[in-house]
Amino acid sequence: ELRSAGPPAALISAAKSAIAEVNREVSLQFKTLAAQVDESLARERLLATLSGFFGFLALALATIGLYGVMSYNIARRRNEIGIRMALGAAQSRVLGMVLREVALLIGTGLAIGLLAAIGTTRFVESFLYGMKANDPWTLAIAAAVLALVAALAGFLPARSASRLDPMNALREE
Repeated sequence: ELRSAGPPAALISAAKSAIAEVNREVSLQFKTLAAQVDESLARERLLATLSGFFGFLALALATIGLYGVMSYNIARRRNEIGIRMALGAAQSRVLGMVLREVALLIGTGLAIGLLAAIGTTRFVESFLYGMKANDPWTLAIAAAVLALVAALAGFLPARSASRLDPMNALREE
């Protein structure tokens, strides 16, 4: 056992020369414990990095998809919204109507997603270190982030619907 007050890598050359004095034909490789730990965790770090990247990519795709669905829905209902506003519906009422639809989509998606997550976590349980497969805090934070991002993606089309000029919408018909 070798101990040093300085960096452990500094002992490598001294240990190699001491062993070479005894037998020159012996070939040894030395690594610090930190280097061995880094090597042993490389696969797990790569998996964690890839999981994070694909998770972010999935979040971005879900955001773009919800934005597209809501924008299409508003474009399809442009005349209806124009008539509502021409008959006196306030911007806040139109905004609320569209946001209720967004909330329904978010709630449905979160319910299905949470059920799927709870049902499939046993497949990835071996990759989880220091946490349970169905950790309630992790699920709650993930659901909150998804709900927040989805609400933002739905708010933008809702705001544009509430600012719709009723005369332009009715002329298009």
